[in-house]
Amino acid sequence: MLDRRSILKMAAGSAMLALVPSAQLQAKTSGKRLAMVFDVRRCTGCLSCTVSCSVENQTEAGRCRTRVTQATVEQENGFAALSVPNQCNNCVNPACVDICPVEATFKREEDGIVVIDHEQCIHCQQCVDACPYGARRKDDTFNNPPEKCNFCIHRVTAGLLPACVETCIGEARTFGDLNDPQSKISQLVKDNKVYSMLAEAGTNPNIFYIGLPEQADDQEILKLNFLDWQR
Repeated sequence: MLDRRSILKMAAGSAMLALVPSAQLQAKTSGKRLAMVFDVRRCTGCLSCTVSCSVENQTEAGRCRTRVTQATVEQENGFAALSVPNQCNNCVNPACVDICPVEATFKREEDGIVVIDHEQCIHCQQCVDACPYGARRKDDTFNNPPEKCNFCIHRVTAGLLPACVETCIGEARTFGDLNDPQSKISQLVKDNKVYSMLAEAGTNPNIFYIGLPEQADDQEILKLNFLDWQR
């Protein structure tokens, strides 16, 4: 039996995903413009990304930096399974940076990655509530900084791909510099319809999606519980 809580209905009047104009994706900025694209048509829901991320970043039990939720999508001719990755969007206008009282969260000018300075962070967890994507994982004890994806900054600095991208067996994740017209990610966004979540939030995210149903409600997608899986 289908779990009705995990069904995304393509009903008329739902908040549709925002199509990102090609000109916006290809507009040049200073420095690098690191971003990630999730092609949900290729995601198998294997969770190799979440496992490799946890191992690479040594996250505590119960907290993680990337998740994959799965929903049953109701369509005209029946139902389809949909696996949707979710993590920090490393936004151009990050709400978490604005809310931090000690400037422990900041955006790197050279590549746009949003970083937590763990030494500076006072563990207030205000950034967790400020993030409209629910992408920061709080420490309920308030003893540690929140967890968030930083594109495996230590690997990227060394010229490597983020762990989740390197281990994705379906090649559903693509990472790179949108300012480099020759990069794989630039070619991908040029040749496909690309969507972002919560355009109305004004954060201008650097996580993009290919293959999501156009009539899907992005807020409902983000509300999905990653533990409620449909097999």
